[in-house]
Amino acid sequence: MSKPRPRTLADYGPIAFPAAMLGAFFVVPFGIMVAVSFFHRVPGGFYEPAFEFANYERFLTAFFGGVLGFSLGLSALVAAVAVVLAFPFTYLLVRRPRRVQVIWLVFLLSVLSLSEVIIGFAWSTLFSRTAGITNLLVAIGVMDQAVALSPSFEAVLTGMVYQAFPYTVLVLYPALSRLDPTLVEAARTLGASPFRAFFTVIVPGLRNTIVSTLIMVFVFALGSYLLPQLLGRPQQWTLSVLITDQAIYQSNMPFAAAMAVFLVLVSLGLVGLSLVLGRREHAQ
Repeated sequence: MSKPRPRTLADYGPIAFPAAMLGAFFVVPFGIMVAVSFFHRVPGGFYEPAFEFANYERFLTAFFGGVLGFSLGLSALVAAVAVVLAFPFTYLLVRRPRRVQVIWLVFLLSVLSLSEVIIGFAWSTLFSRTAGITNLLVAIGVMDQAVALSPSFEAVLTGMVYQAFPYTVLVLYPALSRLDPTLVEAARTLGASPFRAFFTVIVPGLRNTIVSTLIMVFVFALGSYLLPQLLGRPQQWTLSVLITDQAIYQSNMPFAAAMAVFLVLVSLGLVGLSLVLGRREHAQ
């Protein structure tokens, strides 16, 4: 049975409050940010109302292109590594008893509840020379002396994958939990090994789910702000860090607003693409 279409204003009552909150805390601030992105910057850290494209023209500079390329590449790599690690983990998790699944899900939710500050400082301690994991390697004779593993690109990647992993598992869990187990049993009956059945039956059957998860994790990683600063060098700073630097330290609010508008539009576009893929898989 299909629900009847709303015909009067009273029928829209249940969504009035969410719509008001969305308008007050997203549409209005985003509109102000778009307007500021066209303002003219006045020497001395001020800006005045105008309508110019100078802030968006700076997107064509080599510096911005480098930061944007690194941010997109890092987010894509984080998404790929997180999905590669989380997909088989989630597949094995849904095959465990319900009690085991609940314990793991509670653990993942507790990790997801940690702030980015705590995660960043925890990993910076583990990667430090004085109290890091290299001291353990020295103690067991693998290394001669302790070294610092951060700041580095590898440290940034590790911290961001750790932060995105619980989120990735929770996104994949519903689709994998609804997977028909008889498909794998049929593949095994026909002589496929567990490894081959996983890659020839499970992965192709959830192709749209995997792509949607990659997009969602990519958007999640694209907004990372503290981890690149705590675990990386200035060369590993993302677009989010550059936005804060331009707004606070460089006092260039119009250019920061233009970059923020670009980041929001990219994120909304990718989220919309993931929703389209999700609906297509549900229709199939």
